[in-house]
Amino acid sequence: MTIKIGIIGAGGMLQYHSAGFRAAGAEIVAICDMNQVAAKKAADAYDVPHVFSDSAQMLEQLSDLDAVSIITPNRTHRPLALQVLQAGKHVFCEKPPALNAAEVLQMKEASESAGKTLMFNFNNRARPESYALRKYIDAGEVGQINSAQAKWIRRTGIPGFGGWFTNKELSGGGPLIDLLHMIDLALYYMDYPTPSCVLAQTFSDFIQDKNFKGPWGIPDVADGVTDVESSSHGFIKFTSGQVLSFQVSWAEMIKQEEVSVTFQGKKAGGMIRRLFGSDGLDETAIDDCELYVQEHGRSVNRSIKTEISEDMGRIRSAENFVRTIAGEESPLNTPDQALALMKIIDATYQSARSGKPIDIQ
Repeated sequence: MTIKIGIIGAGGMLQYHSAGFRAAGAEIVAICDMNQVAAKKAADAYDVPHVFSDSAQMLEQLSDLDAVSIITPNRTHRPLALQVLQAGKHVFCEKPPALNAAEVLQMKEASESAGKTLMFNFNNRARPESYALRKYIDAGEVGQINSAQAKWIRRTGIPGFGGWFTNKELSGGGPLIDLLHMIDLALYYMDYPTPSCVLAQTFSDFIQDKNFKGPWGIPDVADGVTDVESSSHGFIKFTSGQVLSFQVSWAEMIKQEEVSVTFQGKKAGGMIRRLFGSDGLDETAIDDCELYVQEHGRSVNRSIKTEISEDMGRIRSAENFVRTIAGEESPLNTPDQALALMKIIDATYQSARSGKPIDIQ
């Protein structure tokens, strides 16, 4: 049976969702966007038969939909996911899962009540390098990961000023919530241990400075709100004794954009990294994947070669969602993990406001 999917949102991530769904054999039957012109343009470009400007109408008129993909601003993730789940459809939602942990809990409970799959686009888990490192971990060659360091740092990467990205009410936060991928990936390698406390600080030194705008051409909104952080640094301790430090920024005085996770296990260490060139674009980035071991009294650094994936796993992540529904693969992420991640993000902002460590319940 062919899985039928509707997509809410006609923005840039549509290209990856559509490619991944079709790679898994699914049929994209509808595109929905409040901007009907954008929806029609996207439907024509991707050869999709139905166009809607209202998600409720899409769900009512296309009752045979199996699943819906949500590619919309952060504030809409929870209400749209609840609407779709309550209509009895599976959900694939863009990151971040929602604005905060309380919203993710509602989404998780709705998926359980509906008996439907809820997954999020934590696409860096689907990178070839991530699959490769995970095989070493699963084979027991790394051992328990005692400590890890997660980075997504940019020097000039603010995605416009005054739009929904920089409006905390609409986005939930700045780079911490936007670029949460490496924190998630580190937690994934560590088998998502239970967090016990977070000590963190945020900074907003450059968030109003137009010299730090990113290269993606996102327009500024002259009368819009810019009230989020420009960088966040923190330290997480887990009930297991494991620890994770993180550095996430849109604008910070660093040499170049770096996307990486480094970890230290009881048997081996490892690293996955993407270094960006001066243009900040994926096509010119350099990827590394390494494992660090002691062999025969010597320190050995293994360079792990994988196929090139400029899209950072975005297509493969969407493909995994369809194959999960079809029973062909295990899900790359779960609502429980998304909830734990959002609890850490909530605690990070709370710690930054209070200046104190925050216990996580």
